[in-house]
Amino acid sequence: MVRKHIIFYGSVQGVGFRWRARNAAEHFSCTGWAKNEWDGSVSMEIQGEEEDIDRVILAIEKGTFVRIDNMDVKVLPVVEREYGFRTE
Repeated sequence: MVRKHIIFYGSVQGVGFRWRARNAAEHFSCTGWAKNEWDGSVSMEIQGEEEDIDRVILAIEKGTFVRIDNMDVKVLPVVEREYGFRTE
């Protein structure tokens, strides 16, 4: 189990990114959150198995109009008893 803070840059706002993130996270049993930032990026904290987090990111990238140009990734301590994935 791992938790990551990821900032996504590119065409990531106004294209269903957070909706896809939530659906994919739920499908792959990941928890966390995603929110739009003032600079046009999207921040996400996501927790789950490494392979499942990778699957969530791939599912988001497959979305129409979504274009991820760059990601900043930082590993964080796991949050115990976190349930679900929310968008802010």
